[in-house]
Amino acid sequence: MPGLEASLKTRAQAEGFASARVTRLAPDPLMAARLRGFIALGLHGDMGWMADTEARRADPTALWPAARSAVMLAMNYGPDSDPLARLKEKSTGVISVYALGRDYHAVMKGKLKRLAQWLAQESGAEVKIFVDTAPLMEKPLAEKAGLGWQGKHSNLVSRQLGSWIFLGAILTGAELAPDEAETDHCGSCRSCLDICPTRAFPAPYRLDARRCISYLTIEHKGHIAREFREAMGNRIYGCDDCLAVCPWNKFAQVASEVKLRARADLVAPPLAELLSLDDAGFRAKFSGSPVKRTGRDRFIRNVLIAAGNSDDISLLPAVEARLADLSPLIRAMAVWALARLAGAERFDVLRRRHEAGETDAEVKVEWQLR
Repeated sequence: MPGLEASLKTRAQAEGFASARVTRLAPDPLMAARLRGFIALGLHGDMGWMADTEARRADPTALWPAARSAVMLAMNYGPDSDPLARLKEKSTGVISVYALGRDYHAVMKGKLKRLAQWLAQESGAEVKIFVDTAPLMEKPLAEKAGLGWQGKHSNLVSRQLGSWIFLGAILTGAELAPDEAETDHCGSCRSCLDICPTRAFPAPYRLDARRCISYLTIEHKGHIAREFREAMGNRIYGCDDCLAVCPWNKFAQVASEVKLRARADLVAPPLAELLSLDDAGFRAKFSGSPVKRTGRDRFIRNVLIAAGNSDDISLLPAVEARLADLSPLIRAMAVWALARLAGAERFDVLRRRHEAGETDAEVKVEWQLR
């Protein structure tokens, strides 16, 4: 199929993808061993689905045995300002750059469908599309295709796009000509490792998700351990620190897709406003946003931790109101935030008022750990 790959890449760019590259599908024993070790050490935390799908995830041919090639696509979502600067505004919440606009799954899916339909027509082969929704190891495949390399923070880094990259994949039964794989260009740099607030990298290229703020604020369903709360600062959904300091971001560009650009109301939302959200308000506020999938209770848990780190005593009424919340997860974090913001006398008054009637053990523990 001479010229098919070149035409594919041209059409991908027309759809808004920053880069498109091809790799052949084959078992990868090294990737499988790394995944097995990651799960065996429990570094995946309570993301049980990773262990449940390990066999399929470890072999890119297992998901669809008839597939022969993977078209890996990158879409940039670079911010228009320094994400780390928002950490200084302690009375506002920081949402990860990737979640400030529309949900990238929805944005990319339509583009992938159109591109895949064209490829199917031109090649006569079956196709399937993926946007982080199946047990497919996109980052290793992207590295093999030459889109970038997995940096010391374990995320993909591109010499052309930096660290702000969404990945999509088209698997096809067509045997497309593969592109050259990318090599590691991290060198001696360890900026991403050193900046991590919770020391989530036990070694270069290895992430302990259990210590990662992105995992804790998005994936973790329970109470966040006290040792991580202060380090979270005002990060209420995800964390961009290790991405933001990557030197390769000097080549990054502001998101070309308008739908992926930041919504003004999510760039620095006041914590007081967020604390007042009930379930309906939360759903309305984050309609079309990845934040919505986390659910109101976990999100308000995160916001209360940010409030406790804010030193802003004007937040006390909003925090105190959450002591009556239906969710014990929220009530427990409200106690922790009050312990950080309220004086001893006021805290003791509240403790006498609420602790006696509390039925949840975790909330009782927070009252006792002033």
